[in-house]
Amino acid sequence: MLTAGVDLAAESKGTALAVLDWSGPFVRMDVRTAVADADIAAVAPTVARLGIDCAFGWPDDFVSFLTRHASGGRVEAGADQGMAWRRRLSYRATDRITREITGRWPLSVATDRLGLTAMHCAVLLDAVGDALGTPVDRSGGGTAVEVYPAAALRGWGFDTRGYKNDIQVRGALLARLLEHAPWLGVGAADRRLLTDSDDAFDAVIAALAARAHALGRTHPVPAQFREQACREGWIALPVGRLEDLAPR
Repeated sequence: MLTAGVDLAAESKGTALAVLDWSGPFVRMDVRTAVADADIAAVAPTVARLGIDCAFGWPDDFVSFLTRHASGGRVEAGADQGMAWRRRLSYRATDRITREITGRWPLSVATDRLGLTAMHCAVLLDAVGDALGTPVDRSGGGTAVEVYPAAALRGWGFDTRGYKNDIQVRGALLARLLEHAPWLGVGAADRRLLTDSDDAFDAVIAALAARAHALGRTHPVPAQFREQACREGWIALPVGRLEDLAPR
C-alpha cells in the first residue's frame, strides 16, 4: 500500500507532499517541498489514499448567504444575527463534529486565512479528479480525503503545542512520534527536513492519517451529514492509536 499526504498552502512554494510505502516492515518515505499541483495529481492514481490538509468546501449556510447577498436579496430576514448565527455561517458540519470530538474548533474556511488555501484546494481537487478519471468525493468516499494533522496527532495522544512555529518543539515531537512508530523509516536527511519544515512534517502526518482512513480507522461520516459532506467536505479524524497503523 502507498499513501500520500499534502500540506497545502495558498501557493505551491509552501506546499509539501509525502508519499509513504507500506509494503515492507519499515515504511519508506519520500517527502518533497514546493510541490506543484500537477505533481500531486500525478501521484493520486498511484496511492490508496491521498490525505490533503485543507477544507474541501465551504459551509452550506455561508454559500447560501453569499448567493442571496449577491443577487440583491435579503440575507436572512427576521433572523437573530448574533454570534450563534455568524458561527453557523462560519463553520461546516464537519467542523462542529471535530470540535465535539477534539474540544477545539478548526480554522473557519469562511472567515479565516484558510480561505485562500481553500481556493487553491478547489483547483487542486479538479486536477486530482481529472487524474483519477472521476470527480473527487469531498466526503472522503474515494482516493482523496480531507485530513487535519494537528487533530490527528492530538487524537493519537501527542501534545501539539508550539510544534508549528518552534523548530525545537517540532524536533522533540518527531522524536516522540518515532518512539511510538519505530517502523517509520526516517533517515538522517528526512529527520532534518521534518524538523526544519513544518510543511514537510504535516505532509507526513497527513499521509499517516490517510493510512488510518484506508484501514477504516477514522470516524465515519454520520448518516445525517453524508449529503452535506459531499458539498462541504469532511475531516477524517483517526481513531485508535498510531501504533495501529504499523505495516502488516
